[in-house]
Amino acid sequence: MLNYTAHADWSNLTLAVNGPISVGHGEILFRLQCTFVRVNEQRRQSVCCFNRGDEQREVKTMGPILLGVLGCSLVLSVQAMYSSSDDVIELTPSNFNREVIQSDSLWLVEFYAPWCGHCQNLAPEWKKAATALKGVVKVGAVDADQHKSLGGQYGVRGFPTIKIFGVNKNKPEEYQGGRSSQAIVDGAMNALRTLVKERLSGKSGGSSYNKQHSTGGSKKDVVELTDDNFDETVLRSDDVWMVEFFAPWCGHCKNLEPEWAAAATAVKEQTKGKVRLGAVDATVHQAVSSRYGVRGFPTIKIFRKGEEPEDYQGGRSRGDIIEKAMDLFSDNAPGPELLEILNEDILKKTCEDSQLCIIAVLPHILDTGAAGRNGYLDVMMKMADKYKKKLWGWLWTEAGAQMELEASLGIGGFGYPAMAAINARKMKFALLRGSFSETGIHEFLRELSVGRGSTATLGGGVMPKINTVEAWDGKDGQSFF
Repeated sequence: MLNYTAHADWSNLTLAVNGPISVGHGEILFRLQCTFVRVNEQRRQSVCCFNRGDEQREVKTMGPILLGVLGCSLVLSVQAMYSSSDDVIELTPSNFNREVIQSDSLWLVEFYAPWCGHCQNLAPEWKKAATALKGVVKVGAVDADQHKSLGGQYGVRGFPTIKIFGVNKNKPEEYQGGRSSQAIVDGAMNALRTLVKERLSGKSGGSSYNKQHSTGGSKKDVVELTDDNFDETVLRSDDVWMVEFFAPWCGHCKNLEPEWAAAATAVKEQTKGKVRLGAVDATVHQAVSSRYGVRGFPTIKIFRKGEEPEDYQGGRSRGDIIEKAMDLFSDNAPGPELLEILNEDILKKTCEDSQLCIIAVLPHILDTGAAGRNGYLDVMMKMADKYKKKLWGWLWTEAGAQMELEASLGIGGFGYPAMAAINARKMKFALLRGSFSETGIHEFLRELSVGRGSTATLGGGVMPKINTVEAWDGKDGQSFF
């Protein structure tokens, strides 16, 4: 029998685990020791022991207790907003195409992040709607924080985002209705009526999978590459390329063809052409194939401008190919927008839609001039780009423009430039203690990324009042004296 023990007092909890323990569909063998802080006082207990047979039930019981990690020799975090007992179907890159795209059913899919407060509020309503629609409309959920490539594939920028996969599965519609279970059910039934009407009018309204298999998909979106056009089209392009080297007689190449074509269409749409898929008949265009050492078929290589090509080692389904392409797109996508805090809406939307919002309070324009301010903004933009995969929000304001914000962060009156990271869901913040430089900010954000660093409660436990101000005109300030 495997024993798991946990010892807790009023303020902290130490957990020691000796494996193996089930994780998803597999097992891992390990020893884990952690100290957790902020025990939920309504559910406190001194000792908890349970065996493997009770593992699933007890893990769920302990889950709400552990709200923060002070230190771990190994961190194992499992955040599940939905479980197998719900009627909400958990979707991942490995099953999304099979369950949703290849299905003839109407699907409502929520893209969420476990840390998102709005997603947590939606969860019980989403479960009720899934139960009510069972057998009529499929209801699913994607942890887009964990599966960023799948969220990126469908243009997800905030949470929760709900998409309706109906008449054209490759172009889902955005759900714009209310967030109650009744509103969700009503929206689903309206979409279902639309789907039925489309089918009656002769449109398939189902999966385009079979059609793509029989026709090879949208072959026009796979760029035909040759010895003559390869350098100009691929090597001199600013776009990222995934190139298949094939032989017409190769059975594996024939199996890959419809998947490659379908992926090419999806990737072109989702990346706005920034990631492209091409194909080289290596039996005809032997010069370029030989240059890159192609010996077997199909061979897939990734080309980025100015870099050595990389072998693609992933799966050969359209889902696998799309997932890799979206990862490549994220790597090369521009960083998040850096916004000046001009009104309450900008602060509220940025902070509520992001796990963290990074806010800088810069010196008054009279103290730095335009050149000095732009220098600070350049540093912020570099850091925003460096951490762009975190999907954090980035904001700035001038010293004295938002005094209540400064007061709530304990900044007010001196020490500019200053920087804070706010978690709007928890109403917690952390202050930059080092230099306002690339090195100093990187150290600050790296500590936050791994859950370290000192935090405090935002003044009053609520977001401060924000003044409406005019945007900086990009010029030096003018003194009245």
